[in-house]
Amino acid sequence: RQALEEMRALYERNQADVSEAKSGRTDLIFLIRFRHCCLLRNQRCLLAYLYDRLLRIRALRWEYGSVLPNTIQFHMSAEEVEWFNRYKKSLATYMRSVGGEEGLDLTQDIKPPKSLYIEVRCLRDHGEFEIDDGTTILLKKNSQHFLPRWKCEQLIRQGVLEHVLS
Repeated sequence: RQALEEMRALYERNQADVSEAKSGRTDLIFLIRFRHCCLLRNQRCLLAYLYDRLLRIRALRWEYGSVLPNTIQFHMSAEEVEWFNRYKKSLATYMRSVGGEEGLDLTQDIKPPKSLYIEVRCLRDHGEFEIDDGTTILLKKNSQHFLPRWKCEQLIRQGVLEHVLS
């Protein structure tokens, strides 16, 4: 906001000096050029900052899944939340379009797994959880389970489960 205010002030001063320069004051041309270079620099800095924020927001989708924790969402502007939702929908559409009927979840197994099953501890009550073979498991606080890695990675990222390293 401070950079935008500075840019607005520089622009207004330049506009006033341009009208004076048109009337014959050529000594203001260098000052006008200098202010214009300052405006361009601030614009580049702001665009770099916004691009970096978008890259971080995109990384949040891969790290936390399609639902962001409230603590993170609190620090985002309404436009950033809207961009996140559009990116989330675009990624979901793409994942449904590849990988056959069910689609392909690209957010699973971000790092190659060492084993297909892992031991997890439930950090909070979550309710019933169904595995592909139809078995349902009740995820209660402090209970431990041996589950397929790909089924519980999302819950690990959300903070429901914790990978037990024994």
